[in-house]
Amino acid sequence: MLINSKLPNVGTTIFTEMSVLAQQHNAINLGQGFPDFPMSATLTNLVNEAMQNGHNQYVHMNGLPQLREQIALKVKKLYHNTINANDEITITPGGTYAIYSALSTILNKGDEVIIFEPAYDSYIPNIEINGAVAVPISLQFPDYHIDWDEVKQKISSRTRAIIINSPHNPTGSLLSNADMQALIELTKGSNIFVISDEVYEHLVFDGKEHVSVLAYPELYKRSFVCFSFGKTYHCTGWKMGYCIAPPTLMSEFRKVHQFNSFCCNSPVQFALATFLQQENEYLQLGKFISQKRDFLMEAMRATPFKPLPSDGSYFQLYSYDGWSNETEKELAIRLTKEYGVATIPVSAFYKNKEEHKVLRFCFAKNESTLAEAAMRLSK
Repeated sequence: MLINSKLPNVGTTIFTEMSVLAQQHNAINLGQGFPDFPMSATLTNLVNEAMQNGHNQYVHMNGLPQLREQIALKVKKLYHNTINANDEITITPGGTYAIYSALSTILNKGDEVIIFEPAYDSYIPNIEINGAVAVPISLQFPDYHIDWDEVKQKISSRTRAIIINSPHNPTGSLLSNADMQALIELTKGSNIFVISDEVYEHLVFDGKEHVSVLAYPELYKRSFVCFSFGKTYHCTGWKMGYCIAPPTLMSEFRKVHQFNSFCCNSPVQFALATFLQQENEYLQLGKFISQKRDFLMEAMRATPFKPLPSDGSYFQLYSYDGWSNETEKELAIRLTKEYGVATIPVSAFYKNKEEHKVLRFCFAKNESTLAEAAMRLSK
């Protein structure tokens, strides 16, 4: 039987490829974005308690009401937006699922979606599987800012959506109020939707603040805003997230959701509804993770790699410009095989494999892990 592939140009992701290589060579994996330190014992105990108390059957399709209410309270406090927990929030099996469902909700064959590269690797396949076309725009190296004049030039009658991501994976850059104002001006009076990937909302460093679409009414009215519990609570394997959108948009989002996942892990939702009330668990997250970024930067001084700024996320880019002519992928493979440290070539986040001689390092690891990786690279 032959399949007419909907994703003919898609193979195994670079994350899987580098992780397999890391396993083969017993390398420290600083490629994939997940912690190697334990998550909160309080939260895992709450999940166990929910199971023991019989919360093991389907919850509401849109998500446990108590959890959605806690999210609405959080959004009001952080972003000064009073959203309706019943009509504007849907719990999803991960942030990536929320992004996919949002795109599936709005896209038709031939539509165009503007994305900014380097871009999270699910965006383009999500767009193409819906019959639409990705329109990549490169962020301006080396600080990876958006050239809004170029965005204006790329908007056409077929532009259906713009995807933004802040804090940004893989660069660690942040969008500013000026960026949001530019996006408001470009989309004003249009039928262009905004997909805002904000899964690292609490991983912001050095006293900076996350600028959310939720804080801008003119943007929110056309937006699907996607979040991840996994990134907030160090439980990426749970695959739990949520999407927030205005009622008319969320109504359509739920039509897609109900025939795909229908609902998510019930005991985890009960646990999160309770744990979300402990605000310091997410308010102190940026300080906690930035200490790991700083630890790695200090340890990497003994290596030939030079750090680029990282203002948020799990990631920091390091440049090797000036001491190797290898492509990013070639160097990433050699470091894994010969030095036992796996990273991700940033060229993998570009459709055209654009090169700037930088690799992505994940610093959401134990300090012992980071120290050992830097020691190996210092050789």
